[in-house]
Amino acid sequence: MVNGEVVAETDRPKILFETGLPPRYYIPREDVRIEMLVPSEKTTQCPCKGVASYWSVEAGGEREEDLVWSYQDPIPEAAKMKGHLCFFNEKVDLEADSEEQERPQTQWS
Repeated sequence: MVNGEVVAETDRPKILFETGLPPRYYIPREDVRIEMLVPSEKTTQCPCKGVASYWSVEAGGEREEDLVWSYQDPIPEAAKMKGHLCFFNEKVDLEADSEEQERPQTQWS
């Protein structure tokens, strides 16, 4: 949830565990309310996954900048991430198995 609105709901995330980071939930694109996403010009490069594209989210009457990313053309080793979107769980209200998750504290908090 973002600003009190459900933006994505899935029962089939891909969970990525990276050293020093909280688990990242990559959600299939079709389980995300795409109409709430606004493309961003931001991109980042990850040597393990490739180039990430970003989207902002319009929810609850506000825009949260660069909250979602995706590897639209990942490197071969990260091919399973293609077609999935990931939200900064430091900035969203996340439930897993009907339990609200505490927001992790990271450099993006």
